[in-house]
Amino acid sequence: MSSHGWLLACVLATLAGNSVAALMEGSTERNCSLTPPYLPATVVNTTLRLQALRAAMIPREVLAYIIPAADAHLSEYTAPRDARIAFMTGFTGSAGTVVVTAMKAVLWTDSRYWVQADRQMDCNWKLERDSFIGSITDWLLNEFPEGGRIGFDPFVFSLKTQEYLNADLAPGNLLLTSIPDNLVDGLWTDRPPVPPYNLTRLPDHIIGRTWQMKVDAIRMEMMANPYKPTALLLSALDETAWLFNLRGNDIPHNPFFYSYTLLTMEEIWLFVHTERVPEDLQAYLNSSCVQSMCVQLREYNAVRLDLAAYVLLPGVKVWVGTEYTNYALYEVISAQDKLVTSSYSPVLTSKAVKDEMEQRILRNAHVRDAVAVIQLLMWLETAVPRGKETELSAAHYVNECRSKQKDSRGPSFETISASGPNAALAHYSPTNETDRKLTVDEMYLIDSGGQYLDGTTDITRTVHWGTPTAMQREAFTRVLMGNIEISRTIFPSRTKGVNMEMLARRALWEVGLNYGHGTGHGIGNYFGVHEWPVGFGSNNVPFTEGMFTSIEPGYYKDDDFGIRIEDVAVTVPARTKTYLTFDTVSLVPYDRKLIDTTLLSEEQIRWLNRYYNTIRVHMGPELDRQGLRREKEWMLQNTEAFQTAGSSRALSSFTLSVAALTVALLQHVL
Repeated sequence: MSSHGWLLACVLATLAGNSVAALMEGSTERNCSLTPPYLPATVVNTTLRLQALRAAMIPREVLAYIIPAADAHLSEYTAPRDARIAFMTGFTGSAGTVVVTAMKAVLWTDSRYWVQADRQMDCNWKLERDSFIGSITDWLLNEFPEGGRIGFDPFVFSLKTQEYLNADLAPGNLLLTSIPDNLVDGLWTDRPPVPPYNLTRLPDHIIGRTWQMKVDAIRMEMMANPYKPTALLLSALDETAWLFNLRGNDIPHNPFFYSYTLLTMEEIWLFVHTERVPEDLQAYLNSSCVQSMCVQLREYNAVRLDLAAYVLLPGVKVWVGTEYTNYALYEVISAQDKLVTSSYSPVLTSKAVKDEMEQRILRNAHVRDAVAVIQLLMWLETAVPRGKETELSAAHYVNECRSKQKDSRGPSFETISASGPNAALAHYSPTNETDRKLTVDEMYLIDSGGQYLDGTTDITRTVHWGTPTAMQREAFTRVLMGNIEISRTIFPSRTKGVNMEMLARRALWEVGLNYGHGTGHGIGNYFGVHEWPVGFGSNNVPFTEGMFTSIEPGYYKDDDFGIRIEDVAVTVPARTKTYLTFDTVSLVPYDRKLIDTTLLSEEQIRWLNRYYNTIRVHMGPELDRQGLRREKEWMLQNTEAFQTAGSSRALSSFTLSVAALTVALLQHVL
């Protein structure tokens, strides 16, 4: 090439590069196909972190290291100090799995987070648009056909995950290798510390059972277990908090604290950060003695060593709930063949059934929470037409309304405030980058909840401030029909939720519609907003009296709108002896303009009218008590009774009879 040709090529290449850069400027997603790659400002540079992790893998002789989005208690929500995927990748989504090898770094996550991952990860990382374990094991088998060791931290792996991975990898001679010292923690120099807040106890006036009463009851269940366990290990954070009527502030939106408990017939070992247990709490727990009702405080990080020492004793057996016990503790017990297992511990199944006090105060929390949601919906009706409100401003408003209610302890989860196509993403939460203006031309879905000293709430309402389409009205009404059908069903005690779950979907199925999430979940008393093991899935426990669950069917049309109607209900005795039904404790009316009553049966309309009357009975006095006159007027207007077809026919018949009588009288007079 001549010097002139070479110069021209350089100029063209420079111009091309500049034009590409200009086109990409302002883009919110990375483009790794360019040279150099285009990275938005939201990306984190992970080069040095990956170098450090790979260096730590070498002395462990592992070909790959797996990092799940989990903490040592397999919690749904995790603390910032457990956000290892976020530290390594920059990706802050709540679900995902990372695999790092000597040459590659890969994130697996589901469709909710694909766009977010491309906005937050640099080009050191490849995104696999899948979240199934099989996809991860297939990738590892393909990468290492000769076999080798795959490292993982057993504290953040469930037994089920370890078993699945091991079964899939073993045929390829890939050996899962337990490394109890987390490799990411070793290089995370500015890892957030354990929160410094002291643990607190619930006040006596909202406690139905003392911790001593609960310990007695659980010990009785241990004695009744045919495998005769001598100890019960509690690993889920809500298990220990419930057992001792304690609360903490370690996990966002959840009043939990880092802890384990080992309960035997003679002793109680509570593994916590002991410096966070003040003297008055030590006295409350009888920590100065070593008798059967004395709680011995042990250091949180000593749980594995102390458990290993216990299982070496002759004649002992440890009962664990496999759903929430990490593999680090499981492998210590299983190695000595001293294991008793069930899916859930007796603490989780006992906690699922609320006592009379818990039921009463949880109902009260929902009354106060409904005030906040009513305030939000009333405000939006007038604010949205002005054209200034957004998804984020609505989320902030409802949180502010809740904060003014008695005994408020903040949101129970990050508010899902979604308009138009964003609402088609079932679990979307707005950010500064995705925030949309609310308009009268689109559907709006808000799924939010509060933590109160006496209860946890979760409610979803979908509204339209303009003129909904016929399709939107029908879809909404069919979702409502599903909610009503489960809410009014009567069923034998100990019926599994999965056996009635289709009631929520039937009206949608009739016209070829469906939804891709679960139909409901348990809810706690100032606990987790998603409380296992209650719900409508195949792995949930059967319903008995006193269980609280959400009921939340939905429908989502891609890139257009989303609908969800969520209420919390409690199982109560039905009129039929030994049978149960649901009593809805959420107390906010549905959007009337979205309800097509011609699709509803008379029984469904009667249920709806009874529910609206219940709202009036409970919310009228509460709104009066808080001096909210305008909110009460709004509530009354939106809970007016719907006419049933039968009442319409009766009214028409009555009107015709009166007309005929009037004609006859006139004829007689004339």
